[in-house]
Amino acid sequence: MRPAFSVIFLTTLCGTAQGLLLTLVAIEAVARATSTDIPSAFYIVGAALTVTLGTLGLFASFFHLGHPERAWRAIAMWRTSWLSRECIALPVFLSLAFGYGIAHWVGFGGTLAIGVLGAAASVALFVCTAMIYACLRFLQEWASPLTLVNFVLLGCASGCTLATACAAWLAPSLVGLVAPWACVLTLAGCATRVASLKRNARLVPKSTVQSATGIRDAKVEQKSRGFTASAFNTREFFHGQSSGTVRMVKVGFLVAAFAVPFVLTGAGALAQMSTAVAVVLGAAFVIQYAGLVAERWFFFADARHPQNLYYQRAS
Repeated sequence: MRPAFSVIFLTTLCGTAQGLLLTLVAIEAVARATSTDIPSAFYIVGAALTVTLGTLGLFASFFHLGHPERAWRAIAMWRTSWLSRECIALPVFLSLAFGYGIAHWVGFGGTLAIGVLGAAASVALFVCTAMIYACLRFLQEWASPLTLVNFVLLGCASGCTLATACAAWLAPSLVGLVAPWACVLTLAGCATRVASLKRNARLVPKSTVQSATGIRDAKVEQKSRGFTASAFNTREFFHGQSSGTVRMVKVGFLVAAFAVPFVLTGAGALAQMSTAVAVVLGAAFVIQYAGLVAERWFFFADARHPQNLYYQRAS
């Protein structure tokens, strides 16, 4: 498939926002249970970042629409469409995240209750977003439970890494608690993503040149794709990059999204807190997010649409 950067930024920005809110709510729950005092600025800034990232992701999605003025119609098929459900879940999530931040700002006592509702909306949004792709049975690379697992773990990992960076500046005592979570989630995300890569490498396409062309002869060799110029089918369902480029992106995201942030976050957790350590933890998030953009590009490029058996065979 051809990766659309509007969708790449939508899913990665919103995924980070969802993971960040889940981390904030988990931290508040633990703090309440252990009677730990955490500066309200940590929650306020965290909620503000959640809303900002989610809003940027929503804004990016409009570039994927042919008629943005009709975007409101996307919710019409909510009974049967995961995309429609996503369009409902995202504003609900952003509203609850905004309310969570405001509640901490004004000192409202029910912040945890609002946070729990926001966390539930975050989980629902993860499911809706991932199922848009996992429900497409004809795209074998996506039609797997690992798609949902990876969307959740990668979003939570990046959100927790961002929460660690925020804690380094606003609540240094939290770094020793949050950084191990970020490392564990990053490691778990790496394990499941590698598992999906191994699964996809073993897939045998269900469609063949024979089924694509309707010619049942045992030996069919296609010499031309039937076009002298590009067309919708040749542009929208194939990434157009060489196999070497795709392999380079795969190696790049494995290093940037998992290995580097794991090392930097782990080192930051073990070091004595200072401005330099806070910068390192911030760099861990920036590098991880860049890696996740590459990962999501590869996620789309790795999906082999059956129609490419016919349209991508060029003489």
